[in-house]
Amino acid sequence: MAVNLKSMFLACQVFGKQMIDGGQKGSIINISSVSSGPPLSKVFTYSLSKAGVNNMTQWLANEWATQGIRVNAIAPGFFPAEQNRKILTKERVDDIMRHTPMNRFGEAEELVGATIWLASEKASSFVTGAIIRVDGGYTAKTI
Repeated sequence: MAVNLKSMFLACQVFGKQMIDGGQKGSIINISSVSSGPPLSKVFTYSLSKAGVNNMTQWLANEWATQGIRVNAIAPGFFPAEQNRKILTKERVDDIMRHTPMNRFGEAEELVGATIWLASEKASSFVTGAIIRVDGGYTAKTI
């Protein structure tokens, strides 16, 4: 909770205040997860913290929109990294792939386009409170 939610809240608070006090427009981009809802098994606290990120993102988007500050989040799907490799057993990977239409993990570079788009005042000036999923279709698939 401290790493995924509290730290993001504090960063938004610090940078949002600076932007507002300086009369600056801008974009804050938070990092959520496909685990933010519905939650994934075996990672309860992580899922809970990322759901909080979504809620905070939308709340701040409402609060700061009139100040010219857009607040959005990117919700990555499965991008293997050191912090999650230990839970990626063969069984879990098979479950993920059965549920991911693109049938693969994401690559870090694939988050760049969404980030640039959300950061661009010209390209996304009417986007705030959005949770942009970059997940290979994971959240689009049901049974």
